[in-house]
Amino acid sequence: MSTRRIVVGVDDSDGARRALRWALDHAEGFDATVEAVHAYEFRPAWIDYDEGAEAIERWRERAAATARECLHRVVTEVAGNTGGDVNEVVISADAPTALIDHSREAELLVVGSRGRGSFAGLFLGSVSRRCTEGASCPVVVVPTAATVD
Repeated sequence: MSTRRIVVGVDDSDGARRALRWALDHAEGFDATVEAVHAYEFRPAWIDYDEGAEAIERWRERAAATARECLHRVVTEVAGNTGGDVNEVVISADAPTALIDHSREAELLVVGSRGRGSFAGLFLGSVSRRCTEGASCPVVVVPTAATVD
């Protein structure tokens, strides 16, 4: 098993699916394993203090389970039932922080693009932009079909 890693940001978007497909197609050439990383943020907006800390922990566990299910579903859709030698990693953090931190010792970080223009990206923020600015390894941003046309 290779110790080289390609880290891929995965959510439930077409851009993430394209990024995962790209990483899987290129992993063999890099002699690397693929780690699909799904980041989620747990921010309860409403807390019923009568339920206590146990309720918050249940909600936290439910958020983590939902994130794991989402990641596994996308990996299965893209890589097939075997998972295509993909390690699934779920991290409770904002996506850019999780991807930058998790890719520190990786050969490559791969993210998808949602195809927003530069003007919208200035105001909306961008995971891919933050990753290219903060990652300590090379970053590949896989374009969506809309940005290729």
